[in-house]
Amino acid sequence: MNILVTRVDAIGDVILALPVCGFIKECFPGSTVAILARKYTKPVVDASDAVDLFLDYNEISAMPKNEQITYIRSFKFDAILHLITQQDLNDMAKDAGIPIRIGTISRPYHWLKCNRLVWLRRKQSDDHEARLHFRLLRPLGIKKVPEKLWEYYQLNHLAELPEAFSELLNTDKFTIILHPKSNGNALEWDLKRFSELIDLLDPDKFRVFITGSEKEKVELQSWIETLPSHVIDWTGKLPLDQLITFISKTDGLVAGSTGPMHLAAATGINTLGLFPKNRPKHAGRWGPIGPRVSYIQTLTEDLDSISASDVFDKIKNWKKITDDNSILR
Repeated sequence: MNILVTRVDAIGDVILALPVCGFIKECFPGSTVAILARKYTKPVVDASDAVDLFLDYNEISAMPKNEQITYIRSFKFDAILHLITQQDLNDMAKDAGIPIRIGTISRPYHWLKCNRLVWLRRKQSDDHEARLHFRLLRPLGIKKVPEKLWEYYQLNHLAELPEAFSELLNTDKFTIILHPKSNGNALEWDLKRFSELIDLLDPDKFRVFITGSEKEKVELQSWIETLPSHVIDWTGKLPLDQLITFISKTDGLVAGSTGPMHLAAATGINTLGLFPKNRPKHAGRWGPIGPRVSYIQTLTEDLDSISASDVFDKIKNWKKITDDNSILR
């Protein structure tokens, strides 16, 4: 069976689509799973064994309609799962003649173009985004949701890091990434709070990295200049494929609801997410999924009530567990 899934939004959304892709491959041995996503998310897909084929939404959406349809038909997909609901994708799948087209009944434009409808209203659900994806498998006869979703990320193909970056990780100190920004996709913890947290992290015990995109580097520059000299600024210095590897080789990451937070969870490192209580942004819906994850959720609709000491207490526990394991070894 050849199955196409769609997730043409942000990095975090694509990461959270990997478990359902990996589970499809387990349920249908020998199947091919493709994902239609934006070009900048391709390094995430390339790192994973959960997906066999990447289709570039940016390239396809720029094609004339007839070429677009011919291109999609060439893959002979048996089914499409609309993990994201967009009318252009809905029309494309119908026009390309994909036999099984699975969408949500809450979108009126799915009524005419999809032939398998699932009841799902994401904004009103308290279920996690990654688990909601599995509801769209029901028309394929799959009703089970695996307990340990993180086993299906399958990030088995990590890029090699330049030597200079690897050397900075060669330390006895606890290495931790602070990722302050979210590209406007989520609520952000105040930079003052990050500064307070850095003051609590003993430089003799912790090596601290600040990460962010090239655009975020500009936004953060004046703040970074105020930080102690031992804090390492990696904003704008790593392409996404190398950032994934870099994250995987550190001990922990602190961030809001961002792609790097989900990447950290997927690679299996200690991950702390910062979340408000309100729908649909709360941790139950968007929290990190992985073997070593935690979150702090406020009692308000912003992150202001989370203190630096709240976060530091979580990090101290990470380090204690790491130290205890080192002694046992």
